[in-house]
Amino acid sequence: MHSELSTINIAPSSTHKYSVIWLHGLGADGHDFESIVPSLHLEAESNIHFIFPNAPIMPVTINNGMSMRAWFDILDITPENHEVDIQGIYRSGELVHQLIEAERAKGILPQHIMLAGFSQGGAIALHLGLRYADKLAGIMALSTYMPTIDKLGEEGSVTGKSTPIFMAHGILDAIIAIEAGTKTFDKLSAMGYSIQWHDYLMEHSVCAEEMGHMSGFMNSIFV
Repeated sequence: MHSELSTINIAPSSTHKYSVIWLHGLGADGHDFESIVPSLHLEAESNIHFIFPNAPIMPVTINNGMSMRAWFDILDITPENHEVDIQGIYRSGELVHQLIEAERAKGILPQHIMLAGFSQGGAIALHLGLRYADKLAGIMALSTYMPTIDKLGEEGSVTGKSTPIFMAHGILDAIIAIEAGTKTFDKLSAMGYSIQWHDYLMEHSVCAEEMGHMSGFMNSIFV
């Protein structure tokens, strides 16, 4: 299956066994996390195809309607209120779904495909990964939350319950308050998902300690 999304790719230098689809945040692009790969010190790095898709360009309400790369429109975001375009999340979920199917068409098993995402990208990773029909290798949701969690009970896949989830957030995050992340974590935990939580003394970003924990999570899966 051909995806409608343009992508930045890091091809495996040896046999292609695993794939990681990594989604950037609002206003960034596929290059945003490209440079993080060597810092993860992955034992199976030579066997992993890294895919960094570029989100569609669209007007974003909270940024005065300016057009930028975004996975969905954000209408309002304060510590008290997160109002987003839910249908936009579903549309982007379908676009990323195409990327998964493209990897499967190459013979990569779904349990060898990981979704990762930062901020908006993490929301898409959670939304799609827990609705995907087959168990995936894992989901890394960084500095994010899940706007579509209330529909997960009826839309979530049975196999999604066993997909390992890594959630991480900055205690000082002023863009997406840590409380939004912990609410998602608490709800997913209560629903029986296989999920772990990490928080760090940082803002809306990624830190070295977090990368170390991400490395451990990925190395425990890609063996």
